[in-house]
Amino acid sequence: MKRFLLPAGGALLATGLLAAGLAGTAQAADDIATDPMANNTREAASVASFWAASNGAALRAASAYTWDAAEVKKVVQKGGYSPDGKPGMTAPTGTSGTGRSQNVNLPKTIGKVFFVDTAGKYRWCSATSIQSNYRNLVATAGHCVYDTDGNADTLSKWVFVPGYYQGKSPWGIYVGKQAFTHYDFDVYEDYDRDFAFVTVYNGIDFDGVKQVDRKDYESFTGPKWSRGGHYYIALSKDAGRLGDNVGGQGFAWNQPTGKPVRAFGYPYAPHPDGNKPYSGVTPKTCYGPTTAKKVGASWLKIEEHVGLKCAVTPGYDGGPWLTGYSNAKRTGYVNGVTSTFADQDGNDRIDWITSPYFDGETASVYNAAKNVWSGKIVGPRGELYK
Repeated sequence: MKRFLLPAGGALLATGLLAAGLAGTAQAADDIATDPMANNTREAASVASFWAASNGAALRAASAYTWDAAEVKKVVQKGGYSPDGKPGMTAPTGTSGTGRSQNVNLPKTIGKVFFVDTAGKYRWCSATSIQSNYRNLVATAGHCVYDTDGNADTLSKWVFVPGYYQGKSPWGIYVGKQAFTHYDFDVYEDYDRDFAFVTVYNGIDFDGVKQVDRKDYESFTGPKWSRGGHYYIALSKDAGRLGDNVGGQGFAWNQPTGKPVRAFGYPYAPHPDGNKPYSGVTPKTCYGPTTAKKVGASWLKIEEHVGLKCAVTPGYDGGPWLTGYSNAKRTGYVNGVTSTFADQDGNDRIDWITSPYFDGETASVYNAAKNVWSGKIVGPRGELYK
């Protein structure tokens, strides 16, 4: 797949990719890169079928997209942040809980993104649904979308599964259609821009299994499998738009640092010393103030990250940092995504995570993505579009 840069002139404006929501942000259209993922409904149906076949066997077989332990080092704090414009926010949408709780209510918007890496291994990262005009947008880390290890294009067979648990997809499987990121990450792998926004097709629900004869099996375009001389197909239905099912977190940029955020994700990998406290099955949360100073890590070209004290491990990559999180409503504003992991006290245990600072250029990428329509891949009779 070829990468495309969105033009800065009238062609971009004519497609409606930069809307009035850009007011107060750095409108640097040249900094926006976009890649196709599943180009059409037939390809999208094939991707969904891949993950859903054999009752989600591929989903269960996936493991966290882990970091090399040699890259878990101490990061350096230096200088303050200089926002590139006025601060701004886009309000969250969607379903919310009610009542009060002393525990942290997990947002319905979070889940896992699954993909196949360069080596052909089934992998996952953390992610969240985020508000968009068509309620079809996912926010995650750039390295959970673009193949930095293989220096290639987008990671293949990319899907988002909100609320994922043990092979189950309670609100459906959402296939990635188009990825948006910053030009500097797409081309130079600059981790100061390690964020991505991905538009997804309507979800697919697989609501049952039907045994069929070989002729029907061979002509079927959806998930299917054979066992012991018998043939099975998964019955499909349109799950609707992502944001209509789980809501979408808000978005915030050019915010002051040193303020509290709540981060979510699915930690899984061991610490550098081999200790493995997390299973990756259930999401975990961290809470605290971000660093007031810039965080730097020269080996990843990082100069302007934000740090958060948090002892989680890889698998947490791409999970949202939410400012203004309402425990009752289960919503807040995405003001970062987990990008890297750090060992600040040198004991071979991760004790910090970092995120790119979300500024006006981040807002430009988000605004470009939030106005792009996706569509659906399941027909009115439950057939997958060809």
